[in-house]
Order: sequence, then structure tokens, then C-alpha cells
Amino acid sequence: MITGTGIVKTFKQRGDVLGGREVKALRGVDFSIPKGGAASFIGESGCGKTTLGRIIAGLETHDEGEIAIDGVPMSSLRPKQRQPHFRKIQMIHQDPYSALNPTRTIHQTLYAPLALRARQTGRSKAWIDERAAEVLSLVGLDPGSVLARYPHQLSGGMRQRVVIARALTVDPEMLVADEAVSMIDVSLRLGILALLKDLRERLGVAVLFITHDVATSRYIGDDGELYVIYRGQVVERGPVDTVIADPVHPYTQSLLSAIPVLHGLEEPGEQPVVPLESLDESKADTGCLFARRCPFRTDRCESELPVLGRTDGVPQEHACFHPERRSVIARPVSAS
Repeated sequence: MITGTGIVKTFKQRGDVLGGREVKALRGVDFSIPKGGAASFIGESGCGKTTLGRIIAGLETHDEGEIAIDGVPMSSLRPKQRQPHFRKIQMIHQDPYSALNPTRTIHQTLYAPLALRARQTGRSKAWIDERAAEVLSLVGLDPGSVLARYPHQLSGGMRQRVVIARALTVDPEMLVADEAVSMIDVSLRLGILALLKDLRERLGVAVLFITHDVATSRYIGDDGELYVIYRGQVVERGPVDTVIADPVHPYTQSLLSAIPVLHGLEEPGEQPVVPLESLDESKADTGCLFARRCPFRTDRCESELPVLGRTDGVPQEHACFHPERRSVIARPVSAS
């Protein structure tokens, strides 16, 4: 299990115009991802979800808070002692084109981590070749036709499968997929999503899916948790289907209201929520981070920051003083 408590991350911008201005990427985020489980982080670009994913994978440091892997707090360990723990968590990057070294064949790409694994476990060179073929087969690729190729000789979907195969070489406990299908042809996306779901079921590996696409988060982790992040704060959290079917935070409702409707097949939600203005982080906030954009704000919202918690009659956690279910999801025409 991987847990986080009070994770805070602040960046300082450089440049003549915004020089010295601090950007709060994460504001005290808590999360919990069980072994073999699934979780999705969704939100607008710049909300902090990718930063949080990189912190979980050990690729980014945080300013405050605690990450614990299998019950071991990472702050209690020296950097070298943390490496074996973070190796259990592998990142699948958004861009499969830049994630692979163009000067190395797929065999060379897989050989390096497998050779390290072989030294750690006392395995032979023959095992390295066998395991390379095995992980390629696991991701739906033919080892005989792929191992000798270079990345530029593969399609985008095949490259992303190689990236996933490379992550599997170290027998991870969790895969962090950061917009893993956004740069792949639409016709190939479902195959990658199905692969991630299949790996979770077959290998028991947990999957953290970072996306702005509600539909993909629902497909990957239909039995998992959904974290809605706005400007570095989790504003709604709960079972995927509960949050999508009955959102209570206005920001979540605005995200779901923006999903395109299949005209002729669906009817739009009866109570769409549209933000009052565009996001402007240059303005200071004294209360709720979404208050200036929220059509339901009150004086309390503008002066007091709500914290994530539960209220009577609402199954999911939320950070809103006035949670209310609204019908924002499109419905099939036949259901009306």
C-alpha cells in the first residue's frame, strides 16, 4: 500500500514578469492506494495531478508531508535506502516517443533493467533474454518481431506497450500512468487502457491513472477511488461511480458538465454547472479556491477555506460548504 499525508509542494517561478512568485502545486493532499487497487487523479491542466504522481513515483521531492510505502515512511530513510521502495512504483509517461532512447533497440532498452534485476537475484543471462520476451508478450507484442527494432520503427501504440513492458521488468507493485493514452491515435487508446486493466487483474499490480478524461478514469478503476484535484487541493474523493453519478462539489460538476454529448444518443444533464470566469491564479484567495468561479458561492466561501471531509447524507468526501447533488451527466435518450 502507498499512502500520502499532508503532501505540500511549492514551486517558485522565474522570469522578469513573474519572477519570485510562488505557485502552490499541492496543498496538503492525502491519498491511499491499496495493493492491487486502482485510483484516478483528475482535474484541469496545471491542477497538480502530474506533480503528485511524480512525487509518488519518487521522481519529485515534496516540501511537507509524508509518503509511506508498505508502511515504511520514506522520510525515515536516507536517499539510497529509499530506492528499493520507489522501484516498486514505475511511471508510464505521457509521451512514448520521448520515453525511449532512439539509439537503442528494444532488446537493449529492456536489457539494462533486467541485467540489474539478474544481479540482484543471482539469475543468468539466459533468464534476461527469457524475461525480455516474457514482458513483451505480457503487453501484447511479438518478441521475435520487436526485440531487434528501434523505437522509430514502431507505431505509437507499440511504443507505449514497450514503455509498459520496461516498467514490468522490475516487478513493480504499482504503475503510475500519466495521461498514458493522450498522445496515441484514438483508434489505439482502448487497447492500451484494456492492457492496463488486464495487467492489474492478472498480475495484481495497482494502477494510478492521471488524466483529465473522466471516461478513461472510470474504465481503468471502476472499483477504485476517484480524486478530483483543483489547484493542488483534493476537492472531492470517493468511489469512481459514486463521484461521477452523484457529484456534490461544483468544480466536479463543472468538469462533468463539459463532457461532450452524443447528440441523437444522449441528452445533456438537466443542471449543468458552468464556471463564472476562467482560471486566474494571479489573484489571491482568502477562502475556497473555487469561490471566484463558483455560481453557488456565499460570503462564507469567500472568507473561509473548506477542508476535505464528510457531511450527513453525502457518501463521498468533499471540500465544499454547500454540497448538493446535481444532474450534470448526459443520459441515454431511451432513459428519458
